[in-house]
Amino acid sequence: MAIHGGSGTINRTEITPEEESAFRVGLEAALNAGYAVLKQGGSALDAVEQAVRSLEDNERFNAGKGAVFSASGRHELDASIMCGQTLNAGAVAGVTNVRNPISLARAVMEQSENVFLLGSGAEDFARDQKLPIEPDEYFFTELRYQQLAEAQQANKTQKTQLDHSKRNTGKGTVGAVALDQHGNLAAATSTGGLTNKKYGRVGDTPVIGAGTYANNETCAVSCTGYGEFFIRSVVAYDISCLMAYKGLSLKEACAYVVQDKLNVMGGEGGLIAVDRAGNVELPFNSEGMYRAWRNQMGQGEVAIFA
Repeated sequence: MAIHGGSGTINRTEITPEEESAFRVGLEAALNAGYAVLKQGGSALDAVEQAVRSLEDNERFNAGKGAVFSASGRHELDASIMCGQTLNAGAVAGVTNVRNPISLARAVMEQSENVFLLGSGAEDFARDQKLPIEPDEYFFTELRYQQLAEAQQANKTQKTQLDHSKRNTGKGTVGAVALDQHGNLAAATSTGGLTNKKYGRVGDTPVIGAGTYANNETCAVSCTGYGEFFIRSVVAYDISCLMAYKGLSLKEACAYVVQDKLNVMGGEGGLIAVDRAGNVELPFNSEGMYRAWRNQMGQGEVAIFA
């Protein structure tokens, strides 16, 4: 299993020991939540959902409770999940008050005939499914509000942070990938998007094949970075295709897409991936990526910097 909590400018000299420790604790907790499911013989789908829920509930990460503010002063949340066994998938975009968008995405996959629901319609479906709905105040954090004010003053969206005091705040997407004991793969991704995003902007996170993809024949992938480039490159599906059609290993496919293809386009970010043999890759072309992984023997690591 592997998880991520975002990628970007993460400089070792500009993060305090206390901040680093807090992020590591959050990553470890999410990894433990998902890994416990696998260790008990549970499904990869359950594992990735539980891991992402843990990150959504942690205000240090840009998903759920810790999501950034849009230009309208709201939280516009996106998420998706995919089952590698069935190739079923569910996704939501622009939801504002759903506590755990990843659970809503799973409900879309399993309790509807659809794949992708948007905005108020997705929230109506969440209420029909009796999923937890929270008031705006639940999602408010002072740091994110300061970031919005800073971005609006500069008249820009923040795909990069504007000063070091806000740089290491888990600004990116969160996600998880897993392989269970039955040989099934799954991937899940959730985000609050970009600070000060306008016009209903949606990134790669809820786009199946761009930010999330899983197929038992190849791999499971969850991406983080500047979403427009990941959409244009269909990153998650591209890695699966390189394995299926060209016979590349997971390591080779990830290296080509992240270090070559995205770099040429100017796309910054990274991803986590696991293949059907249990190999794990966590490549990124940014300064750092909040990440963690653990194999069936219990071996793994929690890391932030390059």
